[in-house]
Amino acid sequence: MTQRFYGHGKLLITGEYLVLDGALALAIPTQKGQILVVEDATTEGITWVSLKSSGELWFTTHLTYDDLKKSLPEQPADPKDRLIQLLAAAQSLNSQFLKDAKNIKVTTTLEFESNWGLGSSSTLIYTLAEWAEVDAYALLDLTFGGSGYDIACASNHTPILYQLKDQKPRVLQTQFNPPFGDQLYFIHLNKKQNSRDAISNYRKQPKESLESAINKVSGISETLLSCEELLSFRALIDAHERIIASVLNTPTIKQQLFADYHGSIKSLGGWGGDFILVTASPEDLNYFRNKGYHTIISYGDMVF
Repeated sequence: MTQRFYGHGKLLITGEYLVLDGALALAIPTQKGQILVVEDATTEGITWVSLKSSGELWFTTHLTYDDLKKSLPEQPADPKDRLIQLLAAAQSLNSQFLKDAKNIKVTTTLEFESNWGLGSSSTLIYTLAEWAEVDAYALLDLTFGGSGYDIACASNHTPILYQLKDQKPRVLQTQFNPPFGDQLYFIHLNKKQNSRDAISNYRKQPKESLESAINKVSGISETLLSCEELLSFRALIDAHERIIASVLNTPTIKQQLFADYHGSIKSLGGWGGDFILVTASPEDLNYFRNKGYHTIISYGDMVF
């Protein structure tokens, strides 16, 4: 018997950090995600194989069912322990999960590069939750933590407005098809941002003006949906960058790396890594290539 589960990757267009405190965020599932396949095996226990998008082996391990009873730190550093934590947390949410399992092989396959920050963890949590028949948000809370917008992206096939209300996720499917989409590109900054570290840094910042920032960013999220002109879009994302820069007390990524670029640049998710969103013509992209940034994906090729 073979079971197959799938989750989309994610991009947080607006609301980074502030989504944790109730800001309305615009998030978009990506075309590429992660596949999880469960099948019978001959080796006793759980054989786990994780593959890169190229088909190369990324991670493999073997678990016994006794491993799932191990006592682990809250945030295990070892990948095997992290996997044990996920499976054990799923069991705590559904006592029937793996109860009568014998010999199984689980194969996960990423469709995007593992260092792109598109949700290698969130797509794993979502697909594992589907397999275990548990609530993916509850599994996230027990393991990695976070706002949960990435879990919402994994399960949706359209852009979404996402908001935490009383710490419960509210997801509204929406449309975001700007007529200037051919002038939007995603560029990878050649390094992966650790979401937990980024959130930890955010939590250390003074929060005197947080309510005002949340309201402003929520307004931007809604306004972007009806934006018909590139100039208006640029003004909105530039304003968003200034708001988050003020909250984090840190320069924008444009100020840090691309101060002489004439277009607009917006960080996505945790600042300082992963992808940025830029407004550009095809010719403008040479500016970024000349600076050593060669992973450039058009809006149409990225989003679902």
